[in-house]
Amino acid sequence: MILYPAIDIRGGKAVRLAQGDFAAETVYDSDPLSAARTWVDGGARFLHVVDLDGARDGRPANLEELERIAGALDVPVQFGGGLRSLDSVSAAFAAGASRVILGTAAYRDVDFLDDVIAAHGDDVIVSVDVRGGRVATAGWTEQTEMQASAVIEHLQRRGVRRLVYSSIERDGMLTGPDLDEVARVAETVRGQFIYSGGIGTLEHLSALARLRQVNLKGVIVGSALYEKRFTVAEALAALRSPPPAPSEP
Repeated sequence: MILYPAIDIRGGKAVRLAQGDFAAETVYDSDPLSAARTWVDGGARFLHVVDLDGARDGRPANLEELERIAGALDVPVQFGGGLRSLDSVSAAFAAGASRVILGTAAYRDVDFLDDVIAAHGDDVIVSVDVRGGRVATAGWTEQTEMQASAVIEHLQRRGVRRLVYSSIERDGMLTGPDLDEVARVAETVRGQFIYSGGIGTLEHLSALARLRQVNLKGVIVGSALYEKRFTVAEALAALRSPPPAPSEP
């Protein structure tokens, strides 16, 4: 399973939000490239970069930060946030993204989704951001009535093969994933997915690895790394060779 250290960018800084709340922001590094370099120097082989300004405003606002990160570090970068037109997708690839992550537009504009998939295939990821079992859009600021499972099935019928599944309630809270929820998602996904939300300990990573879901290909970690609860090297080891589950007392 792949570890994706998260670099969430707002106002040119590396930040983390609690449960997607823009009013609950913690600034972890004034320079996103510095944060990204720390993870790569620690052994990370992939990066997950999100333009929070773009996600909320509907157009990329931090492509120059993506270009700095991709230009300075020799690792693949997946990038999302405000990619709602073919021009913005092209701009993200031109700035150095290896893969792009679509959100709102993937649900609201079927023609756009079809065109991006036709042009870029498996280099396109769609983010399914879930609160209370239903999908949220517009940088998690708008709640829909769309059930996550129905959305995943719809996206797969349109040709989407890679997903990010984010648990908004757990994001930034460090309380761990809902393993039953992850297993249910794995039953629905016919391609590959990356999990995001609530990772706070090495045991949380090990528990995901012990699920042994072949379509669960990675996990995104943010706050726990910034707060030095574990290192990148320790996280990679936990995902690669998870210890047995703790026994019941």
